[in-house]
Amino acid sequence: MTWPARTRALIATAALLAPLAACSSGAANTAQSGGEPAAGFPYTVTNCGVKTTFKAPPKRAVTLNQHATEVMLELGLRDRMAGTAYLDDRVLPEYAADYKSLPVLADEYPSYEKLLAANPDFVYGGYASAFAATDGRARASLQKSGIETRLNIESCTSGPSTMKDVHREVREVGATFGVRGRAQKWVEGAEREVADTTARLKGAKPLSVFVYDSGDKTAFTAGGKGIGNEIIERAGGRNVFADLNKPFADASWEKVVERAPDVVVIYDYGGTSVAQKKKRLLDDPALADVPAIKHRRFAVLPLSDAVLGVRAPAAVEKLAKQLHPDSFR
Repeated sequence: MTWPARTRALIATAALLAPLAACSSGAANTAQSGGEPAAGFPYTVTNCGVKTTFKAPPKRAVTLNQHATEVMLELGLRDRMAGTAYLDDRVLPEYAADYKSLPVLADEYPSYEKLLAANPDFVYGGYASAFAATDGRARASLQKSGIETRLNIESCTSGPSTMKDVHREVREVGATFGVRGRAQKWVEGAEREVADTTARLKGAKPLSVFVYDSGDKTAFTAGGKGIGNEIIERAGGRNVFADLNKPFADASWEKVVERAPDVVVIYDYGGTSVAQKKKRLLDDPALADVPAIKHRRFAVLPLSDAVLGVRAPAAVEKLAKQLHPDSFR
């Protein structure tokens, strides 16, 4: 599987606190009787360089990429979705029933024509490749067709992605669909979850970590710009390729040997199993003296845990338990 390219936005919040309680149920606000705007609208946001004013919440959203889909489902927006496409792995069990009820437009990205056939008024992409101009899905092209868009901000943050970016992503989607209260409630829970893990790890010595996503001639790994790097650090690790200024990048096997990681974190997705990835690493004589390989120290995360979405807080604990099991006994 070829990993799609990953490519910030400020949220408008003034005068919008009053409707929080009304939004907390997760039902998107609609226009009030008498034709007045829904509470919190019009809402203007600049997302990855595209400025959009929403006069009302979108009614027929299509999500492209799993982490976009899961943000929507976490915010209770199933009834606002006209379709979805492109999973990296299985959706979380709590989203499975809602996901099963959604039209799946394509296993990967739908053609421009198939996307238009779903009659969306909003398209939410997880990766920059969701809006590939060469495939006819450029954001400008969709806007000309009357379709507003959003790109996950991991694709366009100027610096390293952090948990604050995760919170902003959820808040901005919540504001777009009129469910600010539900988004804020999720953020507060996410902050507590990460704080609990941090408390558990007090005194634990960070372990050096190499992420193995894929690759044979070179290692496709997590760089320092993506949320994956933040997850590693908060889980009590140190990413040996944090100096790569990309969310994901290729590294030479010689550099892997030189940086001698204590643990290999394998990203689980696609047609190559975790067992196959382990075998590739264990069978490579050039890696035999790497501490993680010599001592068979592996951790595993689903790929969808390691991108900017609602899984990130739980992924910190999941990885921390594998890196520092004694802290959770």
